[in-house]
Amino acid sequence: MKGNPNVLSTLNALLADELAARDQYFIHSRMLDDWGLQRAAARIAHEMEDETAHADALIRRILFLEGTPQMTPGALTVGTDLPDVFAKDLAVELRVVDNLRAAIALCEQERDYVTREMLEQMLDDTEEDHAHWLEQQLGLIRMVGLQNYLQSQMGGSPGG
Repeated sequence: MKGNPNVLSTLNALLADELAARDQYFIHSRMLDDWGLQRAAARIAHEMEDETAHADALIRRILFLEGTPQMTPGALTVGTDLPDVFAKDLAVELRVVDNLRAAIALCEQERDYVTREMLEQMLDDTEEDHAHWLEQQLGLIRMVGLQNYLQSQMGGSPGG
């Protein structure tokens, strides 16, 4: 089924976002694990898996619409400490939220309701899970202090 060129272009832009988010979460999860913050590392690794699933859905939809997935991720911004890692990951998620909203509006305009529905689910995941969790963690750091928060993230089971 031949897709609308504007929708395909937008899906490829979203794919670049998801690949960048995946790669950024990947490096951050490994950094956090190396720092001994296993709970934070496990949660960020979970986010990486979610981003991979979003990328997979976009790739499948692009292929279904007879497009060619562009597999070049956007730019990464790697954090230097835990609050910076969370802040940089949150910035990526907020950019993705804005881009998803614009893409949903385009799909509505172009009457591509199946793609719109897929993107709405991704928006729910991004806003209610990824961005919300990161905002919570940054809030906790402010409330309990960085040292207390860091101590809570040590150990082998996922936190958050």
